[in-house]
Amino acid sequence: MLYIDPVQPITPLSGGVHKVGMEGPGGETELIREWLVMDFVTYSNKEERMIGSYIICRTYSAGVFAGTLKSRDGQEVVLTDARRLWYWDGAASLSELSVSGTKKPKSCKFPVAVPEVTLLQAIELLPVSEKARKSIEGVPVWEA
Repeated sequence: MLYIDPVQPITPLSGGVHKVGMEGPGGETELIREWLVMDFVTYSNKEERMIGSYIICRTYSAGVFAGTLKSRDGQEVVLTDARRLWYWDGAASLSELSVSGTKKPKSCKFPVAVPEVTLLQAIELLPVSEKARKSIEGVPVWEA
């Protein structure tokens, strides 16, 4: 018999640690899998501290943006003075881009900043170092 056992009480809108196990013939249980369900409703202290900070936000389908975090409600994120990071070069990943910036700003394709953008389905928020922010903001505006 397969069972799911929440270690912490959860509601449909909250997260917690869950265990999936299988009951053996003698009633003993065997742990099959344990995982953490993210809570997209309640802010953690770290996320609250990010409000007002310059971040990189990766979304499920709208792409990647850099800007100042105005608000977050679940997976909905509002950025101000935001640029879409349509294509980057000179950084192996968004993680490197958020820490070191780009080594090839002329090869990047970052369009003009918009005053505000609401992003749905945010799946990653990365704090950006001051060095990386200067690098991102220093990329020439890509335009048609």
